[in-house]
This record gives sequence, structure tokens and C-alpha cells, in this order.
Amino acid sequence: MPAYVIVEIEIVDPTGYEEYKKQAGATVQKYGGKYIVRGGTTEVLEGDWKPKRIVILQFESMKRAKEWLNCEEYREPRKMRHRTAKTNMIVVEGV
Repeated sequence: MPAYVIVEIEIVDPTGYEEYKKQAGATVQKYGGKYIVRGGTTEVLEGDWKPKRIVILQFESMKRAKEWLNCEEYREPRKMRHRTAKTNMIVVEGV
């Protein structure tokens, strides 16, 4: 069953975050993931949620998504993301 990693991001260091994006993409691809949404315009349709940036990744399974998040190749880019942005992240199974 596919799984989706959904990340809400507030970038605090735009230059550093650009470098993070360059490094993260290869790790996503290596673990069979693909970007479904990577930024873009958001519009609130209901509620009071005000996300700055949304990223959605698709993986073949929840297990594979977690393997990517915790893999050695993503360790340094993940630290870089933590330095350059405030994030909330979930993984959800799809249909």
C-alpha cells in the first residue's frame, strides 16, 4: 500500500534550505520515493491552518518511507533541514 510523507515547512534560512533541497532529492529517489508536491501555492479552503510550504512524497509503503527518513544517506541532509526550517511531518497510508 503506498504511503505519503506530508511535511509542513517554515523556511528560516532560505540559502541553506536550497542546499538541503539539492541533497535531499537524491535520497528520496534512491528509496523509491517521488515528489508529489514540492512547494507551490497553497490556499486554505476550510479552517485556520496557515502553512508556509507543503511537501508531499510518495513511497511504495510506510516501511519504505521510514527507511528513507532514517537512512544513512539522509542523515546529514536531515540535520540541514532541521537547521534551516521548522517542520511538522507525518506519514499516512494511501489507497
